[in-house]
Amino acid sequence: MSTLLATALQLATRGVPVLPLRAGKVPFGNCPACRGNACGGRPTMKTAGPCQCPRPCHAWAAATIDPATLTGPAWASAWRQTAAVAYHPGGAGLTVVDLDQAEAIAWARETLPATRTVPTTRGEHWIYQGVMQSANAVRPGVDIKSTMSYARWLGPGTGTMTALPDAVRALVVKKPSPVRPVTVSLPDGGGECRHRTPVYLERGIAMAEQSITETAGGVHTTVYRTFLAVLSVHGRCGCLTEAHAARLFTAAQTRGESSRHCTEAWSNARTALGM
Repeated sequence: MSTLLATALQLATRGVPVLPLRAGKVPFGNCPACRGNACGGRPTMKTAGPCQCPRPCHAWAAATIDPATLTGPAWASAWRQTAAVAYHPGGAGLTVVDLDQAEAIAWARETLPATRTVPTTRGEHWIYQGVMQSANAVRPGVDIKSTMSYARWLGPGTGTMTALPDAVRALVVKKPSPVRPVTVSLPDGGGECRHRTPVYLERGIAMAEQSITETAGGVHTTVYRTFLAVLSVHGRCGCLTEAHAARLFTAAQTRGESSRHCTEAWSNARTALGM
């Protein structure tokens, strides 16, 4: 058994969902059917075919505490290529404030309550007890990793872990337009449904939300491209509902998009696809 797999199993026994990473901090999938994004991967991927997995299995969603999955055939070859172990902070009830430069560390020491810290190659991870929305580039050199995100396991760190403070939660609070009720024009449907299971559609919407909420910049472009990707995959068979559109609009408005811009992006995406 490799040292990294042994570390992953130890973390799993403590209730920390883990996954292997390739070189470059790139995650492996946890099922053979999804290798190479054969099942479609993120909604912005232009690969085809519905996923037959019983649950999402990409990136942060691949993290598990199940030793049978960690040591099973889906990841048997992965551990021989693994460069690092990652974990899903939100799944463990944690939030990681990733400080990537000296200025960010100095800001944290002046602004945030002391907590457990872990040295990284470029800075420090400050780990708090509590869960929140993940976001990149909330300020120079600072990322937040909690729900729908993963972080490298770099050791237990030092110091006493404290409760997630409001000062960290406030980092992802933008000044968005008020979230308004969604009234959108949905495709008429009538095409063949390729989803096969509701899981495929649900994962597509969840990953589209993640794509929008985690974008570091170019929100207008990201929203349009995400709407375009969702409609291109799910828009011709009548499976999309206003509830699905509302989730996407809410994610966009949380990132600062206005209701008008959301409606325009949706309409432009439909026009581009000939719907």
